[in-house]
Amino acid sequence: MRVITLAGSPRFPSRSSALLEYAREKLSQGNVEVFHWHLQNFNPEDLLYARFDSPALRTLNEQLVEADGLIVATPIYKASFSGALKTLLDLLPERALEGKVVLPLATGGTIAHMLSVDYALKPVLNALKAQEILHGVFADDTQVQDYQHKPQFSPNLQKRLDDALETFWQALHKRDIAVPAFTPAPGVAHV
Repeated sequence: MRVITLAGSPRFPSRSSALLEYAREKLSQGNVEVFHWHLQNFNPEDLLYARFDSPALRTLNEQLVEADGLIVATPIYKASFSGALKTLLDLLPERALEGKVVLPLATGGTIAHMLSVDYALKPVLNALKAQEILHGVFADDTQVQDYQHKPQFSPNLQKRLDDALETFWQALHKRDIAVPAFTPAPGVAHV
């Protein structure tokens, strides 16, 4: 099982990257191979000038092909996800998330930005043909109690993250179950 984590904050460390750090730890304990990416892995000029041949972008695309899932985390600025993350997502191939399970995570200064995940980020992930986009987790800044060292969260956020990661784990493993092909019962006419 292979998962990509993508930190969409232009800052590091950040509250949203703390959510990913926690997710990486939990997934690694479950023997999931995790490849971590953050915006600092990319030359800013490559992103701004849409250099599709960037070595970092090529490597990310190669890893995405082999991945089963993606967890993307972003801060919410001005009622939308990070513009730097949008720039990176715009450079991915049209079907980059085809067959992938995606879990979006976001942080923001106020709960008023909670719907930004549904109305701003999920449509972009959908345009990249994600197989399944799970219900995301939004955390306001007060719920991320420490992001400078070992991530620490409020009990409510901790539970919501654990539940979301369990759902993500189940969705990844559901893909492994072979589904028999549909065959009509004998004597049933095909339409």
